[in-house]
Amino acid sequence: MTREEAWALLTEFNKDEFHLEHAQTVENTMRYFAKKLGYGDEEDFWGIVGLLHDLDFELYPEEHCIKSQEIMRERGIDERIIHATASHGYGITVDIKPEHEMEKVLFAVDELTGLIGAVVLMRPSKSVQDLEVKSVKKKFKSKGFAAGCSREVIQRGADMLGWELDRLIAETIEALRSFQP
Repeated sequence: MTREEAWALLTEFNKDEFHLEHAQTVENTMRYFAKKLGYGDEEDFWGIVGLLHDLDFELYPEEHCIKSQEIMRERGIDERIIHATASHGYGITVDIKPEHEMEKVLFAVDELTGLIGAVVLMRPSKSVQDLEVKSVKKKFKSKGFAAGCSREVIQRGADMLGWELDRLIAETIEALRSFQP
């Protein structure tokens, strides 16, 4: 599947600008981690998984990570993409456990990119470029801030990767700095 084909599929099921921006943020974050973790030859694959991870969320929020599997299978999409995208709903809506390091990264950074994005909006600079881990950690501890971003999922993702939470936050900030102003 090419990036163009993935984008066409995504935009068939998603029209809201927020969802499209989130998909691209996760796509670019996944591309960063593919290179960073030694999977540069799979960068496009990691990116496509990031782009499509919430394919069904806008139209089928109650069937998130379930309906997307059906949609993708009907279109003959590679089972590796289907498994990877669905696995980010592990323990929430599906029992598909993240196995590959890429799936664990997706699980960890999906919610975290949202939390970091919310932190950035509160900053005078409105930029990730001057964001520090301690600022994210402070908001991470504030349950009322960006309440839709599950701290439990972020922590579980760090644990799956075998990383300290500070490392996950720092690496994700670096990923976002690589493509956001």
